[in-house]
Amino acid sequence: MAGRRNDKAIMISNADSIKKSQEFSMAKLNHGLTLNQMQLLAYAIYATQRDGSTTFIKADFEKKFEMEKYQTIHAQEDAQKLVSIQFSTEDLGNDKFRYWNVFQEIEYDKGTFNFKWTDRMLPHILDLKDKYVRTDLRVTSKFNSSYSWILYDYLKANYGYWYKTLSKDELLNLFGVENTKTYINYTGKFKQSVLDKAISEINEYTEINVKYEDVKEGRTIAGFKLIWSTGKVKHKASKKQMDILQSIADVVFEDAFMYMGIKDDIKRERALKIIRNLQETKSNYLDTDVGLTSDKCSELTKKASNDLEALNYLLEEEGKETLKPRVPMHDWLAEYRN
Repeated sequence: MAGRRNDKAIMISNADSIKKSQEFSMAKLNHGLTLNQMQLLAYAIYATQRDGSTTFIKADFEKKFEMEKYQTIHAQEDAQKLVSIQFSTEDLGNDKFRYWNVFQEIEYDKGTFNFKWTDRMLPHILDLKDKYVRTDLRVTSKFNSSYSWILYDYLKANYGYWYKTLSKDELLNLFGVENTKTYINYTGKFKQSVLDKAISEINEYTEINVKYEDVKEGRTIAGFKLIWSTGKVKHKASKKQMDILQSIADVVFEDAFMYMGIKDDIKRERALKIIRNLQETKSNYLDTDVGLTSDKCSELTKKASNDLEALNYLLEEEGKETLKPRVPMHDWLAEYRN
C-alpha cells in the first residue's frame, strides 16, 4: 500500500538516531512510561547501537534531551520502571501469547548508568537490516508528551500506509490509558488531553502530518480514523564527511601564496580560480552551520577532490610538492554513494 506525501522536509542525523524493529516500535512496553522513562530507554538503545556500550553518564543523557537537571531520585524511579517492562507478542484469538523482560538489570552509581539487556531483546535493536523504524532523538527531544512519542512510533512502524481505523478501545490501549476512567467515560477529554496533544506535536516537529476523523455508531464516537502523510527526509552530513571536505580546504589554503608563484599566466589564473571556488565553498558551508545534507556534502567533496587533483597537476608541472589532505580520502565516494 502506497503512503501519501506532504511538502514537509526535515533533516535526520544518523549519528543522533536509533533503530528499532517494527515489532519493538509497536510493542506496548512504551505505553505507560513517562516521557523521561521513554527517553531513558531510547538513550540506552542509542548507547548500545553507537559503540556497543552498556554504560553512559547522566550528563550525556541530560544533554541529548536538553534537560536542566535529572536528579538521582528521578533516575531511581525511572530505572525501577524500566527494569520491570516486558516485551510481548499476543495472539489471544488463537490462545497464544509470550512475554519477556527487556532488561536483566540496571545499575546507577554516582551519575553513571550501567545496564544489561536480555538476550531476547538484542535482535530488536542490533543487526537490523530489513524492516525497522529509525528515530532521530533530536526530533523526539522536542516532544513534551509521551503520547506524542507513542503515536509517532506507531505511525512510522506502519510505513506504507496512509490511514488506519482504530476503535476507541484500541486507541486507548495504544496510548496505555485503557484504565483511565475519565478517558473511558468522556471521549472529548481523551481527545483533548491525549490525542490532540500528540497530533499537535507530531505536526509541529516531525516529517509527518496527521489528523483524524471520528467514527460514529449513531451519535456515539466508537473509533477514530487516523490519516497521515510523510514528508521528505534528508540525511545530515556525517562528521566524517565534513572532516574530509574540511581537510581538502585546509590543505589548499595552508600556503595559498605559493599559487602566485606559478609562472604561466593561464595556469596561474586556473589555480586562483580553483582557490576562489574552494573559498566560496568554505564560506558558504564550512564556516557556518547550514545543516549540510549528506548528498550535498558528497557533491561538494567530489568537486573539491577534482579541484585538488587539478591543483596538484599544476604544482607538479612547476616542480612543486603536491598537496595531501590530513584526513585519508580512501574511497569516500563509494562509502557515501547511497
